[in-house]
Amino acid sequence: MRHSGGPTVVITGIGVVSPFGVGRERFWDHIRRGCSATRAITDFDASAFGCRVAAPVADVTLDDVPPLDGDEMWDEGYRADPKRYSRAALVGVIAAREAWADAGLRVAEPDAGVVIGSGGGGIDVGERQYHDFFLERGRKVTPYAIPVSIVGMVSSEISISLRLRGMSHVLSCGCTSSTDAIGYAAALVRSGEADVLLSGGTDACVTPGMMFGFSRMKVVSMAYNETPSEASRPFDRGRDGFVLGEGAWMVVLEREDRARARGATIYASVDGYGSTCDAYHRVQMAPDGEEIVRAIVLAIQRSGRQREEIGYVSYHGTSTVLNDAVESRCVRRIFGDHAERLPGSSVKSMIGHPQGASGAAGIVAAALAMSRGFLPPTINQRDPDPACDLDFIPNRGRAVEIEAALCNCLGFGSKNSAIVLGRVA
Repeated sequence: MRHSGGPTVVITGIGVVSPFGVGRERFWDHIRRGCSATRAITDFDASAFGCRVAAPVADVTLDDVPPLDGDEMWDEGYRADPKRYSRAALVGVIAAREAWADAGLRVAEPDAGVVIGSGGGGIDVGERQYHDFFLERGRKVTPYAIPVSIVGMVSSEISISLRLRGMSHVLSCGCTSSTDAIGYAAALVRSGEADVLLSGGTDACVTPGMMFGFSRMKVVSMAYNETPSEASRPFDRGRDGFVLGEGAWMVVLEREDRARARGATIYASVDGYGSTCDAYHRVQMAPDGEEIVRAIVLAIQRSGRQREEIGYVSYHGTSTVLNDAVESRCVRRIFGDHAERLPGSSVKSMIGHPQGASGAAGIVAAALAMSRGFLPPTINQRDPDPACDLDFIPNRGRAVEIEAALCNCLGFGSKNSAIVLGRVA
């Protein structure tokens, strides 16, 4: 038991819908090999935008995951209509069902609930409905426009799909949403307020409005429209902004003793969580990184581990000029001489930045890396930036056994969150 505040909480199920497709194994295979999911936008006309590349999720359906034990208990009154899902809800439900099956749990599991993160929720539905309202005089606006588009509906659809009658909460904290959700969910399980929780994050924000808005903000990459696979390049001197991504990464959290009693597979333990706010700016992080440092230190202290025990950093690594440099300085400041021997990588180099789901993506990648003894790379590291002078596992992953991983997440509104994962024997 690592956490000083109660029993050990472990991850016993993982589900993923990524820009590579449905399934944690497909996600792992692609990030292990260093594949890029970034492509030219073809789902809508982006020709007038400064950024014309993204890493969206392709068309997926509920048929992409097998049925769960207990699905036969459904009747038509419980079965949600997938046509009324937002895209974030759809990919979230698919990933949740894969995680639930992976954990060996059934529909209507007692004392189980949902605590997830999402930045945009059903923003795709909202954009379409506003378009219809203004251009079609409301003739095509569905009466479900409001409930389907609100962020809180995402956890409700997962609860309905799995028939879980415990808490059903969504945290919407921008980019840190899913890291915060996993941190809160682990605390709730540790305290005994829930036996098992489905946690993680989902976002599907590659829409005309979001791409236009981010292009106007000049925070997305605009220099690689002709070579999309090179656009996301964290810590590289040639980086010029993030690539907007999509997807859902879900985990099942429960106490270690409960997991062992039922013979569940354990990927990792959630040992510590820290969260702070720069209280500085609605978009930019504070250049001194003081509160980023404090969030990471809190997570490590609460994990009960020494800093030298951390063997891998899952970097936030957005591929923006300021963020990557500040995060690098913060890690070097915290770990001192150990930073020279501390490998880390950013999965955003391969999947783009899936907004509120980004923290969960990094946590899932770290949990799989820990359980499989292999660290994924940061791709497109061709010309290392002297301001980012750490080991970012450039371009090719490596086989390394680690005991603990630090997962960083930084977001708009000056938010900073970090989670420490541990290896469970």
